[in-house]
Amino acid sequence: MPKRVLQGTCVSDKGDKTVVVLVERKVAHPVYGKIIRRSKKYHAHDEGNVIKAGDTVRIEECAPVSKLKTWKVLEKVG
Repeated sequence: MPKRVLQGTCVSDKGDKTVVVLVERKVAHPVYGKIIRRSKKYHAHDEGNVIKAGDTVRIEECAPVSKLKTWKVLEKVG
């Protein structure tokens, strides 16, 4: 089964080797059909501590690294 890859914005880099990535998606409201934004935060493993808050990154699903981290940073976008 392929691993999921998401793109989002780093909102926190305060943890050691950990970044928090905010991923936004647009979905249609189930009743009214209006397009609304949904967001979720993911804790991702950043081995080299190279990602800073405000960076756009791609993250990939991986085996659990800790209690909250099951994603790893693939690359910095742009």
